[in-house]
Amino acid sequence: MMTVTPSQIRRAEDLRGRHAIVLGLARSGVAASRFLADAGAEVTAYDRRPAPELSEAIAALEGRPVRLALGVDEGAATRLLAAADLLVTSPSVSARFPTTDPWLREALTAAETRGAEILSEVDLFLRLTRARILGVTGTKGKTTTASLVAAILEAAGLPTVLGGNIGTPLVERSLVLGPDTWAVLELSELQLPTISRGADVALYTNIGADHLDRHGTVEAYQAVKARLAELTDSDGRVVLNHDDDGCRALGDRLSAPSLAWYGEERPGRGRDEAWVEDGWIVLAGERLMPSDEVPLPGRHMRANVLGAALAASLAGAAREAVTAAIRGFPGVPHRLELIAERGGVRWVNDSQATIPVAAIAGLEAFDAPIVLIAGGRGKGLDYAAFADAIAARARAAVLIGETAEDVAALVGARVPLRRVMNMDEAVAAAADLAEPGDVVLLSPAAASFDMFVDYAARGDAFRLAVDGLEADR
Repeated sequence: MMTVTPSQIRRAEDLRGRHAIVLGLARSGVAASRFLADAGAEVTAYDRRPAPELSEAIAALEGRPVRLALGVDEGAATRLLAAADLLVTSPSVSARFPTTDPWLREALTAAETRGAEILSEVDLFLRLTRARILGVTGTKGKTTTASLVAAILEAAGLPTVLGGNIGTPLVERSLVLGPDTWAVLELSELQLPTISRGADVALYTNIGADHLDRHGTVEAYQAVKARLAELTDSDGRVVLNHDDDGCRALGDRLSAPSLAWYGEERPGRGRDEAWVEDGWIVLAGERLMPSDEVPLPGRHMRANVLGAALAASLAGAAREAVTAAIRGFPGVPHRLELIAERGGVRWVNDSQATIPVAAIAGLEAFDAPIVLIAGGRGKGLDYAAFADAIAARARAAVLIGETAEDVAALVGARVPLRRVMNMDEAVAAAADLAEPGDVVLLSPAAASFDMFVDYAARGDAFRLAVDGLEADR
């Protein structure tokens, strides 16, 4: 058995000569492989997929001396991991996730036992960068909020990069970003378990329940979410949603001077707060802008705006920049994204709503009758409240995917339902059901993996189907 290098990675020089295995050749794996090779590590990239399926990823390595172990069997992969003193994992790979293959969990556990370092691309960036960190996490709303924070900081003239669970992996920029740069990181429950430091500003959208297939219990999931705040230095700030039970519970366990709060009503916990009063967004006691000028629909989107405004102001953004960025923010793809409007019907892509609470927020975002398209792969969550929201807010629902039958049983006869087999059929059925003034809303309340590679592919399929429908009529 190999002898493990005892020193932890804290500087780029610590990577030279390390025997590194990168698990997974998606975007973050490619970036990590390039960075490690450039830093002088001996790099092997492992992926269960064979080389013909990874031609783009292989080309993106750009000729670096990276050994490829693609499509190899479990025995060969286990031997590779046993020879490594550094493992950089894909976010979904962990010895603690039951969704990770048993043989790989055993190999990762053995690596930890012998002292090998196991980290993610995000944690490698966090260890090495001098940039200031504004981390955004939560059960829902992370992508919109992180994107808006970055837009505000850019409008304020502050050097800013956006990464983590969104955008381009940042590890290859870890050595060039200076302390005057803000790195805005969207951090999911997949990335949080491996991080070794917190943020200068940690922003929480909410802390509910999700991914119980990986974490087992709500308490375990929430403990992972709390990690960002718990690792934040005493001179950092933690920005919490006062309207959210999970955020309030987390705040009760943290040092009060570090906390800043936002909510629909004034939290009343200090000066650094954001809220809505008399139709105005109020930031630190001063009116910022009329709340009806926020371009994003729905109360939950307004909460995202409040949190982003407060966090960005704590990072140094001037009020004028905050207001200008909010007014000009178009939203993000796949999150209440208006993709078409014709015949008086709006078609809205909310594919990123992969849990019931997010889809409920989508249903509540519009003051119009809704024809809902929902369904996908479940995450072990309760769909009763989602079914009640469908009954209360939807004119009709079109159900697809593995959760369709369960949702249909919960909705019952309260709303007209159609069960279809694919996205093209779903869009055609929704077009038949919709009337002028309606919103056709794709808000699945489930993961996409029963039919698509990810939520973005599902949203793209919805867009294509809507485009095709328009061409046929």
